[in-house]
Amino acid sequence: MNQKKIKAIIFDMDGVLVNSEPHHVIIEKSLLASLGLNISDEEHRSYLGKSSQQMWKEVREKHGLLQSAEELAGLNNDEIIKHFSGLSQLELMPGVTDVLNKVRDLGIPMAVASSSDPGTIELMLTKTGLAGYFLYLVSCAIVGKSKPDPGVYIYTAGLLSVNPEECIVIEDSGNGIMAAKSAGMVCVEYNNNHTTNQVHPLADEYIDDYSKLPVILEKYLVL
Repeated sequence: MNQKKIKAIIFDMDGVLVNSEPHHVIIEKSLLASLGLNISDEEHRSYLGKSSQQMWKEVREKHGLLQSAEELAGLNNDEIIKHFSGLSQLELMPGVTDVLNKVRDLGIPMAVASSSDPGTIELMLTKTGLAGYFLYLVSCAIVGKSKPDPGVYIYTAGLLSVNPEECIVIEDSGNGIMAAKSAGMVCVEYNNNHTTNQVHPLADEYIDDYSKLPVILEKYLVL
């Protein structure tokens, strides 16, 4: 890969910008229990990074639930909005604001591409004060396909008026990393301590602390 070619940065949201994944686990396990299901942690982790619609489609098919995937995803999203709306504050990932300020000062355009529902993305990023850093907040729902499909990343690159190969993505899940790489983008895996400690084989770079990101960006960015 040629270096010094990246012109934009795209961030995943859950577990990358906002420490929301523990909340999602609680919400999903509560809904699963109400449906009479007690799935393994391994199965639950396999849905990390996928949209609610895709997750519940797979859960429904695997466990023979009678409700439609749309109904289950709707219930899940209702609980998400209720849960996060009731929180006085949301915890950001450590050091993320400093990194966003540095990237903004460099004049590099940024966007969010998340598997979360559009309403959830807007709620979380507005509540945390992060929305203003990004030109676009994009949900997989807009393209109709969940990660690991690359559609959301390709679509977001188009909004940013750059080619996919000119984007660098910050991701924490295997499904998200596969989506970014399938889109032809450089991918930095961010270990947020809620995912495996193993480096994903498709990731181009790896960080476990946002203080390490600026050095990596210098390798790729066109300033």
